[in-house]
Amino acid sequence: MIVYDLRCGGGHVFEAWFASSVAYDDQRDAGQLACPLCGDESIGKAAMAPAIPAKSNRAPPPATVKAALKALACEQAKALEGSEWVGGRFADRARAMHQGDEPNARIHGQASLAEAKALIDEGVPVAPLPLPIIPPEQAN
Repeated sequence: MIVYDLRCGGGHVFEAWFASSVAYDDQRDAGQLACPLCGDESIGKAAMAPAIPAKSNRAPPPATVKAALKALACEQAKALEGSEWVGGRFADRARAMHQGDEPNARIHGQASLAEAKALIDEGVPVAPLPLPIIPPEQAN
C-alpha cells in the first residue's frame, strides 16, 4: 500500500491509499479519482513531506521549550482578545485607520512582506505576531 496527498483543481488537498504507484496512475488515467470535498476530477499529486523517522538518539525538545511556547501562545491569545480578524484586508484597514478614514479599532490579519514594509514606511504602527494563527474560516 502507498499513500499520496492529492490536490484537486479547486485546491483541496486530501489523502488517498493505493495498492501501488501504478494503481494510482491507472485510476487517474481512467478518470476514477474525484475530490471528496467538491467532486472535481482534475486530480494530481500534492507536495508531500517524506516520512523519515527521527533518529533514535535524538531527544525530544526539552520541557522548558514546550513550556515557553505554550506561555507565548497564551500571551498572544490574551493580546488578541477583543481584536477583529480582518484577513487579507489588514493593510487596507490599518492604512485607513492611520489616515483617519476609518475609526481606530484593534485588528489583526494577513499582509504580504511588501504590504507590511509599505505600512511601516508610511508610519503605520504594525507588528508581526510571534506565532501563526488560524483564520476563523479555517478553524474546526
